[in-house]
Amino acid sequence: MIPAVATKMDLPAPSGRNSVRIIAGAWRGRRIHFPDLPALRPTPDRVRETLFNWLQHSMAGARCLDLFAGSGALGLEALSRGAGEVVFVEQFPAAARTLQEQLVRLGGESKARVMEMGAARFLRTPSKPFDIAFMDPPFGSNSLAEYVPRLDSAQWLKVGSLVFLENERAAGVPTLPAHWELLKSKSAGEVGYHLARVNGRD
Repeated sequence: MIPAVATKMDLPAPSGRNSVRIIAGAWRGRRIHFPDLPALRPTPDRVRETLFNWLQHSMAGARCLDLFAGSGALGLEALSRGAGEVVFVEQFPAAARTLQEQLVRLGGESKARVMEMGAARFLRTPSKPFDIAFMDPPFGSNSLAEYVPRLDSAQWLKVGSLVFLENERAAGVPTLPAHWELLKSKSAGEVGYHLARVNGRD
């Protein structure tokens, strides 16, 4: 996840500190590298493991959206576990470039697209519905309050789609549209994370 304030991002040689491992699936144990940015905060291993346990019966062949991609940890984990396609949205060129490099290195580029643009711009493009969406915006930005309605307002989600939302634990459960059903809600350290299902509108 990349902060909302733009930062000059020169890409150094990867280090162990700037990487996370893929937990399970075809790429189990492989490491994902990302730019050396103080505020870049990939979803922690513990949270990703719980999330993908929640999604294990929904992942095979799923079309997924990683809306605030950053390191790409969520979308790459989804591809490793059998997702059919992942669209990564990342506005900062260095992070988008690094993510594309990771996809090539892992052999996943045929099932993925990296969109180098902000989330707001992406959500103004023609929509094609997703089965699963990951929303892990910058902490402190209150972006879920802005982007949940945007994601819901167009044809981005099918009835039955699952949406993962991550925020500061102190912020509590994010406000959801009336036809979204909160399925799971947990916290780990300072992170709050939640899974919702999109039901049919009345």
